[in-house]
Amino acid sequence: MKYISTRGNAPAKTFTEILLGGLAPDGGLYLPESYPQVTRDELDGWRELSYADLAYEVLSKFATDIPADDLKAILRKTYTPEVYGNARSDSDTTQIAPLRVLEPGLCLLELSNGPTLAFKDMAMQLLGNLFEYALAKQHAELNILGATSGDTGSAAEYAMRGKRGIRVFMLSPDGKMSAFQRAQMYSLDDPNIHNIAVRGVFDDAQDLVKAVSNDLDFKARHRIGTVNSINWARVSAQIVYYFKAYLAATATSAQEVAFAVPSGNFGNICAGHIARMMGLPIGQLILATNENDVLDEFFRTGVYRPRGTKETYHTSSPSMDISKASNFERFMFDLVGRDGAKLRDFWSRVDAGGSIDIKGSAYWQALPEFRFASGSSTHADRLRTIRDTWTKYGVMIDTHTADGLKVGLEQRREDLPLICLETALPAKFEEAIREALDRAPERPPALEGIENLPQRVEVMDCNLGALKQYIATHTAG
Repeated sequence: MKYISTRGNAPAKTFTEILLGGLAPDGGLYLPESYPQVTRDELDGWRELSYADLAYEVLSKFATDIPADDLKAILRKTYTPEVYGNARSDSDTTQIAPLRVLEPGLCLLELSNGPTLAFKDMAMQLLGNLFEYALAKQHAELNILGATSGDTGSAAEYAMRGKRGIRVFMLSPDGKMSAFQRAQMYSLDDPNIHNIAVRGVFDDAQDLVKAVSNDLDFKARHRIGTVNSINWARVSAQIVYYFKAYLAATATSAQEVAFAVPSGNFGNICAGHIARMMGLPIGQLILATNENDVLDEFFRTGVYRPRGTKETYHTSSPSMDISKASNFERFMFDLVGRDGAKLRDFWSRVDAGGSIDIKGSAYWQALPEFRFASGSSTHADRLRTIRDTWTKYGVMIDTHTADGLKVGLEQRREDLPLICLETALPAKFEEAIREALDRAPERPPALEGIENLPQRVEVMDCNLGALKQYIATHTAG
């Protein structure tokens, strides 16, 4: 299996060759040359597998240059109940990513029982183990640069803390995350973890990461890699739980399902898109945004118009406060028939601050083939959905999951079971939960009082030179 750039001007590489990097040299994102296919007989044969063994069946189709025994060992080390089974006290702790049936035809896929209480742990813990494996093989070191709107940062830091040969430089928007999210990241005192709060919004932080990645000399000199969802290994790991959810929700592979996915950077739902392209019977992919509705606007109108800093709202589902979705480029590459020249044309407009309009084109005509629906949600919608879910099912959900459930129920096809992807536990957003339910969310005992711990963070203007200087200073020697 070789990987190519969405922009068509980079050499094809293997899984391990792109594992430690981020953007391709031409500024594009890596995707497989073609998507491996899964037959219905294969699907039915996977129904009784553990999560780790299912992950092997899926990921062995992508990581073809990692020996089978090594990949199996990494996956079995990663996906254990000890790591993923202790966050929500009313979960089925014998399973990883258990499917909770709210009512017939409506399910919640629990993805937030990992160490940082967010779905990002599902891929990030694996990424940490893959990095350690690859670096040991190469006798090398890696400096990870990432940006987070809330959950990616803590998931990455918890996965990489103490890992030999790895340093983490994580950018976040200053003052734009919940108190719990800030505490999870900034209270870590591991010497290989560096938190940088950027004066601005998430898109500013993400643009800095891309700018560093596009400086190929600096990137090589300082051994820069990434854990953002622009890293292919993260997306591929997320594909696994779509298969897990489907197998848990169906009796035979002749059935189709719908997924509702809260989305900011398009990474989570991009994994669902790829699972469908592989042959998973997904009849509908429902994309949910909050008030930052750039992606919903595209699927409704054909116009992709990233917003500026002043147009990005700070909301009660802050991990989705994103107005320039990195992984959307991967989907658009498929939509335009994997035409790198056309993708470069589109993204030259985006990178220059412009927009894309496909309305009326052949691409607009082809869009329904990809089975997307979309919608948006507001603060009032989130509170109402949290209250309704608690009252009707006795299940407490966070604000992002509420966005997904609200839009999923509005947009679902009635003939399909609906699976809503949980993105975080309510404990991470206590203020909104108190507003909705007049009670505090459950919190794992180990995380009680985390906001009171000392915090270590560098606050910085949105300045590429200052960021490079900070990285160079802290990677010297």
